Amino acid sequence: MQTRSSSSSIPWWSVVLVVLVIGAAGWWLFKPATQPQAPVAEVPQSPAPAAPPAEPTAPAASTPAIEHPIDAAVSADAAAPALPALADSDAPAWDALSQVVGDDGALALLLREHLIQRIVVMVDNLTQRSLTRSAMAVQPVAGNLEVADGGAGMVITPANAQRYASYVQAFTHADAKALVGAYKQFYPLFQAAYAELGKPDAYFNDRLVQVIDHLLNTPEPTQPIAVEPNGKGRLRFSDPMLESLSVGQKALVRLGPEQEAAVKAQLRAIRTALTRM
Repeated sequence: MQTRSSSSSIPWWSVVLVVLVIGAAGWWLFKPATQPQAPVAEVPQSPAPAAPPAEPTAPAASTPAIEHPIDAAVSADAAAPALPALADSDAPAWDALSQVVGDDGALALLLREHLIQRIVVMVDNLTQRSLTRSAMAVQPVAGNLEVADGGAGMVITPANAQRYASYVQAFTHADAKALVGAYKQFYPLFQAAYAELGKPDAYFNDRLVQVIDHLLNTPEPTQPIAVEPNGKGRLRFSDPMLESLSVGQKALVRLGPEQEAAVKAQLRAIRTALTRM
């Protein structure tokens, strides 16, 4: 019999769906959607313009070479509107993004305050095993993880994919080249936000490509996917290999197989555009 996971007993990550959206033209990456589904606390206000990284990295001994540079001439295009200061970027970023995306529903999960900074922190942490609320740029996806009795235990049901359908569609139907073109125009703000994380010599676009490659390496397990209680009122993947994945990879695994394939195809298109600038 099919059941729905209880919001009081299963704090489970739902999905990192469409997200990385740039504030003035919009570029989607991934959004970690589900917060633990135990009583959800109010989203705390960021105390500073930039959300702190989950795990600060030690400063590099020397400046690393840039693998995928953004053309400075493009990001400084005189014909483009002047960029605001990072601390003042929320309103213009959101206004421009709304015009480009044109879908209030698709934008409803984004947190507007310190949007660019939150996106940078979230992207940087998608390769980690977990993600704190302060490292998220989005609200939790509505609803609960759909599970059913699979005979030998609980499994994620195909119906669960419907929770993410509209976001996957928004992400996969976006024009990858146009989105990356907008990203290039706003790149100085993303780089400034990355420097605020204590990484002044690191290059955000290189990190973004690394994260995309990490997500593209997500396994495609046989369906249905078994889950089990973890002894702490939550669910975990029954397969230890899946349970050991990063938060970004787990989000992809929780999509339906068709959704995961479509998202990966779009990520490859975005990666191609990012690395041919």
